[in-house]
Amino acid sequence: MRDEVVLAGRNDRPARTTRPLVRRFDALPYVLVAPVAIFIVGLAIVPALFTIIESFFTVDELNPPTRFAGLGNFVQLLHNHAVTNSAVNTALYVVVGVTLSTVLGMAMAVLLQRPFRGRGLVIAILILPWALPGVVEGILWSGIFDPNAGLINSLIATFHLGAGDGVLLGQNRLLTVGLIGLVQVWQMTPLSTLLIFAALQLIPEELYEAAVVDGANQWRRFTAITLPLARPGIAVAMVQALIATLNIFDQPYVLNGAASTGSSVTMETYFVSFQNLNFGQGYALSLVVALVTVALSLLVVRFIYRKVEL
Repeated sequence: MRDEVVLAGRNDRPARTTRPLVRRFDALPYVLVAPVAIFIVGLAIVPALFTIIESFFTVDELNPPTRFAGLGNFVQLLHNHAVTNSAVNTALYVVVGVTLSTVLGMAMAVLLQRPFRGRGLVIAILILPWALPGVVEGILWSGIFDPNAGLINSLIATFHLGAGDGVLLGQNRLLTVGLIGLVQVWQMTPLSTLLIFAALQLIPEELYEAAVVDGANQWRRFTAITLPLARPGIAVAMVQALIATLNIFDQPYVLNGAASTGSSVTMETYFVSFQNLNFGQGYALSLVVALVTVALSLLVVRFIYRKVEL
């Protein structure tokens, strides 16, 4: 009976009400991020919006005022032979640059995968072509392609493969684009190697040991372990090479000048905007290049990239 009274007394006590926790707003993270956000908005987003808007207007500083042109700038670009010719050249640059830089980057990353004496020095030397500015690379390779004292013509003359004073750049379109594309590959391959090499370092060694126990040869280990698990790095390397080749400017301009045999879309953007002073079409061409870059990059990520969970 006493216990019942005690229990009843406990039950009669008013239940405690828990107050909801109120989170205090912490402004410090936003203050720290604000300078970078303002910088990105001012440097990238605002010019991008300005480019999108102005691409639909006729902008000519010598013939004001600015007038709405709708899709007129884009239609005129399609009928511009120099622009379409440079688009074909750029497509060839993309095929040569992305394919060779990815394949060579994968091969060199596999060679660097296992530690060896001097690997750090090899990686440091490997970075040099990527670290050099495009203009410097163009000047270096212009000596190699020189029709009089260039290395390639000297080799042609030494092995009696043809005339030693032939002009390599500027005459044949495919040869010009191919050689300039090789210069781009020489610059992009180190970056592709490092990106793929970083992905290979995440592969556990136990997987290779288990494959050896199962009797898998080296090629089988590469196709079943290395290649699938390196796909994130390969995708990033391909996107980087794609962006670089779609926006190639320095190498063709330094090596081949304004000749149409090697001109790129980025070069034509410069010519249309600052030589022809047709800024409306220049904005339109820049917008097209940006959209193509985004679309192709998304396709590469969609079909190449795979999330790896080990």
